[in-house]
Amino acid sequence: MSRIAKYPVVLPSGVQALLSPETITVKGPLGELSQALNHNVSIANESGRLVFKVANESREAKAMSGTMRALVANMVQGVSKGFEKKLSLIGVGYKAAAQGTSLNLALGFSHPVDYALPAGVKAETPTPTEIVIRGIDKQRVGQVAAEVRAFRPPEPYKGKGVRYVDEVVQIKETKKK
Repeated sequence: MSRIAKYPVVLPSGVQALLSPETITVKGPLGELSQALNHNVSIANESGRLVFKVANESREAKAMSGTMRALVANMVQGVSKGFEKKLSLIGVGYKAAAQGTSLNLALGFSHPVDYALPAGVKAETPTPTEIVIRGIDKQRVGQVAAEVRAFRPPEPYKGKGVRYVDEVVQIKETKKK
């Protein structure tokens, strides 16, 4: 069995998990998330703790027990606290504005970039050069942040572009004559 799967997922107060034969649904103060269950992993709710066990001793079952535990732990954290990614825009004239369900970006192109946010994800712009993406689904928040970054990834010579706040960009030395 996976070392990760040995640790149970503790459900905080206000969060409940509903188990059915094919899915697990986690409800909390911020929303509700569902995940399809793998047939190689069995989940039991033991007085507010979700315990993961392998259904058979195959290699796939052992690997999937840790994966399912990690996915469910992210669901529990998402519906109780939520997830956020912070992006910063580096460059002259680069700015962002969140308007409802879209994110308007000026990234040095001849046209503005309008990005439609998917359901369950919200974006804020505390300053014109900062973007904060929030949501309850960790995968969706990370995917939106990656798609926004992909419009203008940081370039290695001046460091201009969209980058994560904690990202370190190695600046290359320019060519000498």
